[in-house]
Amino acid sequence: MKFGVVVFPGTWSDSDCYFVINDILGQDVDYVWHDQTNLAEYDCIVLPGGFSYGDYLRPGAIACLSPVMTALRAYADNGGLVIGICNGFQILCEAGLLPGILLPNSHTEYRCVATNLVTLRTDTSFTELCRPNQVLQIPVSHGEGNYFADPDTLAKLEETGRVLFRYCGPSGEVTPDFNPNGSANNIAGILNSSGNVLGMMPHPERSCENLLGSIDGLLIFQSLLHSKLLE
Repeated sequence: MKFGVVVFPGTWSDSDCYFVINDILGQDVDYVWHDQTNLAEYDCIVLPGGFSYGDYLRPGAIACLSPVMTALRAYADNGGLVIGICNGFQILCEAGLLPGILLPNSHTEYRCVATNLVTLRTDTSFTELCRPNQVLQIPVSHGEGNYFADPDTLAKLEETGRVLFRYCGPSGEVTPDFNPNGSANNIAGILNSSGNVLGMMPHPERSCENLLGSIDGLLIFQSLLHSKLLE
């Protein structure tokens, strides 16, 4: 399986994603510069976290205008797998590939902490190796991770099963106490209508080794690999 990790000016979690894919999973991976216009050679595209273009205007508002995003729209429309992590999620929303927007955290503080996520579906390319309702310990690191969408959009996301992860407690309890940023409905990750594009604020690439305190994030990358091997 061949991955592409997109790099914008200001991106800084690209090397973490590259390490997981190359060194832990043993898969082919390239850094994809933001001016690239053809993604056809890749089986999965990763939009990593960071502060693309310094988060000027809004997080992702400039990056979404890069040439690679035109290519990414075509890639996703053709069924290509895309995962946007943190700033990558923000970029996907700004580009219109996912609905809603990421606002400043409700407490106005930057948070870099371990969080728990309950897995709501296991029939996706991103979670097929997870157990139903499995709780994953994956950290967040952001100042603008407060997912917002209008009531109709939220209702549609819920009704169509496009909320993939929610912030929760250690036993899977979904309450405001375990919401690190004020996200609507404790949303931590959502899918597009076709199920091939995932945006999530937590960083699975930072929970892929025991020395980091959790290997739960590895399940997401392994699921992607497994889904491709089954084709």
